[in-house]
Amino acid sequence: MDKVYSLLGLAKKAGQLLSGDETCERTIKSGKAVLVVVANDASENTKDKFKSMCNYHSVPYREYGLKLELGKYTGKEIRAVVSITSKDFKNGLLKLIDKSTNETGGEGFGKS
Repeated sequence: MDKVYSLLGLAKKAGQLLSGDETCERTIKSGKAVLVVVANDASENTKDKFKSMCNYHSVPYREYGLKLELGKYTGKEIRAVVSITSKDFKNGLLKLIDKSTNETGGEGFGKS
């Protein structure tokens, strides 16, 4: 199993991960989100919406994985977006996602 998905699952069990469009939007706007992860196969509209919102609210944004996988490892069916509310999980996830992105030659968004 992918270490990123494993850490997302742990964050969910610890109550430090929220998922879904509207929930994540509220979390960002309230200042509780410390990291937002959007699935690579999410719509361009969803990616643009959250990228813009995260930039405005100074929240790190990353694109990673697939909607089906994000859902599976966070206890839902399909999820396009998740937000992390714990700095400890944020740091671990950023490290793993950025390492994975650099190894595959992808682009990391909103690095901080």
